Amino acid sequence: MNNEAKQVKQGEGAKPQTEPGRIGFQGEAGAYGHLACREAYPEMEPAPYPSFEDTFTGGKNGEVDLVMIPIENSLGGRVADIHHLLPESSLHIVAEHFQSVQHQLLAVPGATIEGVRHVESHVQALAQCRRFIRRLGAQPVTTADTAGAARHVAERRDPAIAAIASSLAGEIYGLDTLHARIEDHHANTTRFVVMAREPMRPDPVQRCMTSIVFRVRSVPAALYKALGGFATNGVNITKLESYIVDAGFTVAQFYAEFEGHVEHRPAQLALEELGFFSEDVSILGVYPAHPFRRGIGML
Repeated sequence: MNNEAKQVKQGEGAKPQTEPGRIGFQGEAGAYGHLACREAYPEMEPAPYPSFEDTFTGGKNGEVDLVMIPIENSLGGRVADIHHLLPESSLHIVAEHFQSVQHQLLAVPGATIEGVRHVESHVQALAQCRRFIRRLGAQPVTTADTAGAARHVAERRDPAIAAIASSLAGEIYGLDTLHARIEDHHANTTRFVVMAREPMRPDPVQRCMTSIVFRVRSVPAALYKALGGFATNGVNITKLESYIVDAGFTVAQFYAEFEGHVEHRPAQLALEELGFFSEDVSILGVYPAHPFRRGIGML
């Protein structure tokens, strides 16, 4: 189990202490990852990458100081492939950010909502605005990402084509908002983790989250036994997901998050028991719990 880290004192909900630099995100300018970077780290320069793999590589190679990675959405669930990439990235989770997803219907200046015949966006954005698109009577068109759809609409200059994207994308590509907040559920939120080359451990007296990955031994009830220490020590697991990591479909790796700091005695006891029944346990990060958690009744 890798527990080495340098101690960094931070206030509750604070972001990692860093000089203004660059923060990477996946997608084009105007993507929700870009918006998350700007809201969480307004002093840093956002740097776009075409894929998650490229984003992680940029962080690992020092092209950027931090990376902003989406891991789950309140409507769409977990982001595909992220849990495979996190353990292999050699980066550490140092913060979390909850980004409200507020979809806008964007079109070229002069376009009218009555004239829109096609709506372009990422498949998840289209799904999250399904009822609005149906009422509009437009044809949904899937694109690689929301910001890319906005750029394409701006380049086409066709008033019959609109994009579903962020208000930031509208600003960047010079589009008008024909209708704001078109998502079917206004509580739509994406949770991001912020990662860096070096781990940061917040003050143990503040509310913290810990993210880990582990593989249990191939014995009956291994997962039940491995997680028993969390129950007996009163450590709340807030997230537990599994995915297959071998070609024979026999080895599962688990990604888990729990409330607490690894320096808390209950967490230490829980991790000791987890380690006894596991082939491998790795700590991906210990970081301040975002204030958003208190607003929704967590922590």
